Formats: sequence, C-alpha cells, structure tokens
Amino acid sequence: MSSQEFIDLLRRLSEAFGPSGFEDEVRDLVIKELEPYVDDLMVDKWGNVIGVRYGSRRDLKAMVAAHIDEIGLLIDNIDKNGFLRFRAIGGWNEVTLVGQRVIIKTVDGKKIKGVIGSRPPHVTPPGKEREAPELKDLFIDIGASSDDEVRKLGVRVGSVAVLDRDFEVLNGGIVTGKAFDDRVGVAVMLWAARQLRGSEVTVYFVATVQEEVGLRGAQIAADRVYPDFAIALDTTIAADVPGVNEREFVTRVGKGPAIKVMDGGRGNVFIAHPALTNFLVSVAEDLKIPYQLEVLIGGTTDALGIAFRRDGIPATTISIPTRYVHSPVELLSINDALNASRLLAEALARADEKLVQSLREKMIKVKST
Repeated sequence: MSSQEFIDLLRRLSEAFGPSGFEDEVRDLVIKELEPYVDDLMVDKWGNVIGVRYGSRRDLKAMVAAHIDEIGLLIDNIDKNGFLRFRAIGGWNEVTLVGQRVIIKTVDGKKIKGVIGSRPPHVTPPGKEREAPELKDLFIDIGASSDDEVRKLGVRVGSVAVLDRDFEVLNGGIVTGKAFDDRVGVAVMLWAARQLRGSEVTVYFVATVQEEVGLRGAQIAADRVYPDFAIALDTTIAADVPGVNEREFVTRVGKGPAIKVMDGGRGNVFIAHPALTNFLVSVAEDLKIPYQLEVLIGGTTDALGIAFRRDGIPATTISIPTRYVHSPVELLSINDALNASRLLAEALARADEKLVQSLREKMIKVKST
C-alpha cells in the first residue's frame, strides 16, 4: 500500500460529486473500496454506509465515522433570463464563490457546467466596488437565455451544484482540491480498514451523510450501532499562514495528525473524552507517530453528533490539518493523512476489554438508610 495509492484514492474521493443529501456518487465509491475489508456491509435508510469488521469479541464495539458529504449549492430560483439563484448547503464564505466554475447535476443524473457570476464592478455604485457580495447577490450562469431553456437542460428548483475543481499534487507530498472536508477522513478510514489485521473489538466503519448540515448521519448511525466508544475522522483548521498569530494556528500542516481536545463554540462546545485522548496520545508516542493536540474554537465534527446519543457514548476525533477549509483549494499533507490512518489502525488493534471497561459507566453502591 504505497502513498501513491493513497493519493489516487483521495483524488477519486475529492473529485466525486456529493453535497449534503445527495451523496450517492461518493457512497458508491466507498462501498466498492470498503467491501473487501469488512465482514458485513449495509446502507441505512438515510444513506450511511456501515461496514462491520468482527473482532474476537462481538460485545466490544468501536465506531469509526467519516462524513462523505461536501458543502454545496441548491438552486432555489430560475429567472426568466435563465440565471440560477441558489442557497448554501453548509457553510460558505461568499468571497470564495465569486468567479468559480460549478458542476450541476440534472434531473436525469447528467452533469452540466456553469459559472458563478455577480454584478460587474464597472456598474457597481461608487464605493461598493471592492465589497464582498452577499450570497443573495450571486447567481449561476449556464449559458441559457431563458427559464425554458434551463428546464430543457434538466435543471430545476432543487437541483444541486458543487464547485468544479480538479485535485492536484503540489510540492513535497502536499495536495490541493475540493471537498477534502471530509473526503480525506473517508480515505483515512478506508486505508485503516486495509491495514487492520485483527482486533479484540468489533469495528463499525461508518461513512456518514449530512454532517455539514447538522451531523445528521452520525446521530442516526450512533443510535443503530450504539458503540462502546467512537472515533470521528475529519479535517481541522491549519491557519499556519502569513498574517496569523502563532497561537491561532490551531494546527500546522506537515506536523502530524491532530488529536482532539476541544472544539465548537457558542454553547455547542465538544470536549473529547479524556480517556480516549490519553489512549490515542499513548499509541502515537509508543509508535513515534508525530501528532498535535487540537483546541478549535468554532466548528465541530461527527464526534459531537455521536457523543450524546442514548445514555452517552465516549467519543473523540483524529483530525487532518488542512489549510483553506471550505474553499475550492483546500490543502493538506499526504504524510499527515497516512499517519492519521496508521494511528487509527493501531488504536483499533490495541483497543481491548480493559479500555472499554474504563469507559463504561460504573455503579457505586452506597449504604441504605
């Protein structure tokens, strides 16, 4: 299993079409890649892919989650001149959308291309030329001259689009492309499934849907699997770029995968289960895998969606440091991703009854009065 094979896998995942709620193309790819390495495989009612690798103990369950959806655009209006207005699926910064090419999936499953346009600066009121447009002021131009022509092309209200961007390898194992959030997490999970030779715990590899719009798939899957513990895989902010104070970097590209300590904000804080954090740190240090400890203010992962289901599920996240998240030019290190996969596979291989018992609730008897 070479790094080039991993790059090829990430390329296929990155370039696949799969905004939240419309993940079919990515799901088919995941099923094909995961099937040889699990004992059972299913797709639930909402489209989560759940692959089960049985360990020597079926009563000890670990869940690994990585989301297959990407942020996208949903057409909500077609004007009489053939321009498409849209709403965001997930969190976009409007600055990254201006002047981008897009791919729209038609009613019959074909793909057509368009561009995101906005009012030209030459006819913008003085003083407003350099202001970032709001989402409501942007539109998609597919070269149609009327709403009838748009509909004949198979585009309607409810059609979805993603940015049109190819995967590229830059210098020294650095890659860039769209949808690394979270196709790189999916690639890490698939790679770990290949590497895992045996385990005491039974592992549920779950490719989740609709993470970008509320961690929906992870919640559904967690209720079904109800694991003893869970590890989510996702990107995290690497703000190690000019103009950012070092304290605000969160993580650095090329310095190893990140082990979650805390994320979220505004009343939606997630604190990773300390015992799982310590377990992952001990595995990384034992194997001399480079790692970073992650405290991210703003943004969260499937771990939050899993942790507070039923009566609580101990959960944490292994993150891949990524620059320019939620843009068409996300950037990361292949070595960070490979090390994340190695850390995950080894953690699953070492997880045992002792670890699970330390995570399970404990009954404390007190004297009756």
